[in-house]
Amino acid sequence: MSLDALADAFYDELRDLFSAEKQLTKALPKMVKNASSEELRKAFESHLAETEEHVQRVEKAFEETGKAARAKTCEAMKGLIEEADELMEKDGDASVKDALMIAAAQKVEHYEIATYGTLCTWAEVLGYQNALGLLKENMSDEEAADEKLSELAKTINLEAASAKKN
Repeated sequence: MSLDALADAFYDELRDLFSAEKQLTKALPKMVKNASSEELRKAFESHLAETEEHVQRVEKAFEETGKAARAKTCEAMKGLIEEADELMEKDGDASVKDALMIAAAQKVEHYEIATYGTLCTWAEVLGYQNALGLLKENMSDEEAADEKLSELAKTINLEAASAKKN
């Protein structure tokens, strides 16, 4: 794909983001299953439902590009998910593992917030008003999810800190 215009870059990044959101819909159920904290499990379940909506909004955002809604494998998200999978496989105290899952989930949220921020800026410059609205809505959800994780971390990190030391 040629990247001769900002519209090309927008489409390319949107394809990457489409992949990232789709990958998350497959990864979040495992995080739900592995969370020991009921509040964390509920947060992951809630974000899974939001992520399914994000996929639909991103798909609609493609309309203004005049090109097909096709995902391009997001290698960054793939790596973040692999990292989270590795930590969930390890043995350890449940609260420590929950703290690690929050850290992994926040890495994902920060990546998404950065990507949505860029795409919102580009959509505005390109005059893609419908896409801009859809992407802003998703970014707002991601920011709220990050804040929720930070709140949960306050309690879970204290529990993890008091876990027995080896």
